[in-house]
Amino acid sequence: MSSLFRLFSHCPLVVLHGLGVVLGWLSFLLSPSYRARFLANAAQAGYGFVQVHAAVGHAGRMSSELPRLWLGGPVRFEWEGLAAVDAAYARGKGVVFLTPHLGCFEVTAQGLAQRYSAAHGPITVLYRPARQAWLAAIVEGSRQRPGLATAPTTLAGVRQMIKALRAGQAVGLLPDQVPPQGMGQWAPFFGRPAYTMTLAARLALQTGATALLVWGERLPWGRGYRLHFREMSRPLSPELDAAVEQINAEMERLIRECPQQYLWGYARYKQPRKED
Repeated sequence: MSSLFRLFSHCPLVVLHGLGVVLGWLSFLLSPSYRARFLANAAQAGYGFVQVHAAVGHAGRMSSELPRLWLGGPVRFEWEGLAAVDAAYARGKGVVFLTPHLGCFEVTAQGLAQRYSAAHGPITVLYRPARQAWLAAIVEGSRQRPGLATAPTTLAGVRQMIKALRAGQAVGLLPDQVPPQGMGQWAPFFGRPAYTMTLAARLALQTGATALLVWGERLPWGRGYRLHFREMSRPLSPELDAAVEQINAEMERLIRECPQQYLWGYARYKQPRKED
């Protein structure tokens, strides 16, 4: 598998994305449980299948593009909303970048590291090591690149992120990812209670860092990615419960910008697992 993964890393994005569309539709058609979850999650947000059918192919692209992003050559970036990023770094208290499972969330950290790390230090991203040994080795190696640091989903990793923020650096998280039991709270997400991480809000509130929204749009025909940056609609509430709900609402706002690239098949409303 490792050799095949490395082989695909040399393919152009347009080829990998084409393969991803096929894989996405095969998964959708062959897995009744995945298909039901996709449709139910989209309906919960008010979308019919006709409105979000393109998300089926984008779910496949998410997997097929990884060899290129982790092991291949550089990809092309476009930027939208950089003034918000520049202003956040200028405050000197660190930046918490928040992105949902929308578009290519893998490239957001890569793009930020490429553009800002020389002047402001690395961006630290939270990650959970892969269970397969061959994939864990590839992931660990691919993310050890200039301007990009990784923090495990442990107390030590949280301390690492706090330290980075207090040094005026940036961290990145996916706040719509279901955390382990005891590390979140139930909060509305598209009108339904979803177990939601508190870490994103805690990091910003504890350090005074600026919370910014970002998502990576896949451009057509393998032309690369456009990174969109957004400020919060209003300042983050000093109350943790309210701040968590506020972040969920901001994730909804981003998703509604391009529901065709959201990962509707993600089990957002599942019960949290116990920490290993």
